Amino acid sequence: MQPVYVTASAQCLPGAPVGNDEMADFIGRLSPEAERLGRLTLRQNRIRHRHYAIRPDGSSDWTVARLAGAAVRNLLDTAAIDADQIGFLATATTQNDLLVPGLASLTHAEAGLPPMEVASLQSVCASSMMALKTAALQVAADEHPAAIAVGAEFSSRYFRPDKYLGTDVMRADGTLPADAEFLRWTLSDGAAGLLIEKAPAPRGLSLRIDWISLRSFADRFAPCMTGGAVHDGNGAISPWSMNGDIGAAAKAGAFQLRQDVAALYRMLPVWLGEFMRLVDLGRIDPRAVDWFLCHFSAHSLREEMTQLATRAGCMIPAERWFTNIYDKGNVGAAAIFLMIDDLLRSGQLIHGQKILLAVPESGQCIISYAGLTVVEAGQ
Repeated sequence: MQPVYVTASAQCLPGAPVGNDEMADFIGRLSPEAERLGRLTLRQNRIRHRHYAIRPDGSSDWTVARLAGAAVRNLLDTAAIDADQIGFLATATTQNDLLVPGLASLTHAEAGLPPMEVASLQSVCASSMMALKTAALQVAADEHPAAIAVGAEFSSRYFRPDKYLGTDVMRADGTLPADAEFLRWTLSDGAAGLLIEKAPAPRGLSLRIDWISLRSFADRFAPCMTGGAVHDGNGAISPWSMNGDIGAAAKAGAFQLRQDVAALYRMLPVWLGEFMRLVDLGRIDPRAVDWFLCHFSAHSLREEMTQLATRAGCMIPAERWFTNIYDKGNVGAAAIFLMIDDLLRSGQLIHGQKILLAVPESGQCIISYAGLTVVEAGQ
């Protein structure tokens, strides 16, 4: 791929940081036993703070599109080019506000951008990398002089008690199945975006995009993280639209986010195998990586990944890892862009350093890696 550059970045995190002791005030209380399970989940993920786009009463002035639009406007405030020079917008999210139209159209309107080409990418965490690669290729192919990739999530709206009470998923003791409980205490809200151009920014640091790789292994795995699905209790799922009327689908728990954590751990060797394939191809040299930005949903998952990589002899030393999950939470499709923005603002980058991105996705097993190089203006 012809080199293109991340020349600006920005984020939008709604509200003040929410600590662990305040979480239940926002997502609501199901039962004392559910809160006990929540504390166990927090010990696993070790997230200390996150942001919610809802108020403690469940109301909100935000939507996914408004979060994404605010991130884009913040991005334009820092960019060295005018909005009319940007010809392409790619958006990424797990769940859009509406079934139709796509998030890119809604974000385009919210951001106040001029007429342009758009693309809506919807998956889970790796949709960010789909958006980044799509935007980068548009610029590399000279289709547009500049493009924006933005990821946004508004997960908390699905975690309020009224999304569970009265459904078949709710247990007699007021708890949820582990695959629903884990996400309720792990996911949070926010948005972040990147500006892609043909040349480095005239001032400060840019990131040259050297390559992006994304592979799906859905041929080997059933869906792991789902929304809009009815689970029959034996591992089979069906779309919400095939389960009677909308009320019946809701009662069956179709509109709840679920993640099979056991299946997630079975994907780890596949993600590591893809890492080693890229090492064999010469795309990744673990010894040359100065900064490793790896998206993970929980500290326990990071520890398992570290153990596997150490046994395989391809572990990138912990001091080269950069993460913000413990203080900004797991923001899904916005997570890797949030990390890039925070790293760019950290004051730790030096011209010529190599950055490796890793975004695994449990939806139905996707893994994406990308190589970036730090470039200082005038160098």
